[in-house]
Amino acid sequence: MAKLTPITVANAKPRAKPYELRDHGAQGLHLAVQPTGHKSMVVRYRFEGRPRKLTLDGFPSLAVARRIAAEAMVEVAAGRDPAAAKRIAKAAAKEAAQAEVRERDTVECLAEQFCKQHARRKTRENSARATEGIFRNIVLPAWGSRRVHAIARRDVIDLVERVAVDRPVMANRVKAALSKYFNWLAARDVIVASPCAGVPAPSKEVARDRVLSDDELRRLWLAAEAIGGPAGACIKLLLLTGQRKNEIALLKWSEVAGDMLELPAERMKGRAAHLVPLSTQAAAILASMPKLVPGVPRKDSYVFGSPIGHFDRIKRALDAHIGETLPWVIQDIRRSVASGMARIGVAVPVIEKILAHRSGTFKGVVGVYQKHSFLPEMAAALQKWSDHIERLVGGKPAKVFRLKQR
Repeated sequence: MAKLTPITVANAKPRAKPYELRDHGAQGLHLAVQPTGHKSMVVRYRFEGRPRKLTLDGFPSLAVARRIAAEAMVEVAAGRDPAAAKRIAKAAAKEAAQAEVRERDTVECLAEQFCKQHARRKTRENSARATEGIFRNIVLPAWGSRRVHAIARRDVIDLVERVAVDRPVMANRVKAALSKYFNWLAARDVIVASPCAGVPAPSKEVARDRVLSDDELRRLWLAAEAIGGPAGACIKLLLLTGQRKNEIALLKWSEVAGDMLELPAERMKGRAAHLVPLSTQAAAILASMPKLVPGVPRKDSYVFGSPIGHFDRIKRALDAHIGETLPWVIQDIRRSVASGMARIGVAVPVIEKILAHRSGTFKGVVGVYQKHSFLPEMAAALQKWSDHIERLVGGKPAKVFRLKQR
């Protein structure tokens, strides 16, 4: 009768049937050897008159195994079953792990990852903000604590149809955001397939063709003057440049270079950098804006102090000054600028360059081989358009004014 040693343990060979070698260095401790060659340390004891076995996790050293065996015997002497306690602990650990998985697989948790890893990295800033808003205001209040595996096609249809009752266009945006979200999850093997598959867009969208008349443009300019501040200045720049709403609303001083806007590729819909010459009127508006925000380097600060948002509120303020007119939205300004420039004689290719359109005149082979910048033509066209706006509001074309170089 001897203690087990590391050599004894190492030299224990498998046999046709399982067997055990008792360690006389600790009560109840055995080395168990399986026919496969697998070895484990077990503690054998009796509890309430019946034989019990406690298998030690891993393959501890003999010193550690003897200490665990001694502790187990103390538990037995105190009337507690160490094997049962181990089973209970393992079950609790398994439940905790499953709970962690359930929490990790909720719509809310995975939506946060989706916005961080996909929306913010691979889409424009304003698109990412819109996606985050859809999840924050619509998806999470409905599904936030649910597991993504439990979301079915019926759930998607119910949600988008509920939104479509009074916001049909937003319902389409919700459906598009959910499709990207669930496709992203499927690509990462979180779910088997997207529940959005086969779900049609809830509303039919018709391309807008609303164009503001010269009188409406005049009233819009005067309304922008009336509301004043950064919001009024932003609306005026939209009228003078024809750029997209968020390209102007999120404009930074680092994107203003003398008499030119240098919009970076990551902020453009077409993912290509865009140069916009400034008319004297547009340059004067920028020059009137405060240049510094306390604590923010000038190059990182926004032209309007902070991003312009809540365009719904701005639109209501403008409407209060414009008076009665046909329904319109902020996005109609860009179309009205394009139409207005064509009306006063600006060539269509120049208008498309100003709007940063990559289709139309410049699609296909023309876009590949046509490398003329059109900057002189764009500058002349935008100045002509700004002078037209100024005449509409009753003034004469402004004196030449240029922003100082940074």
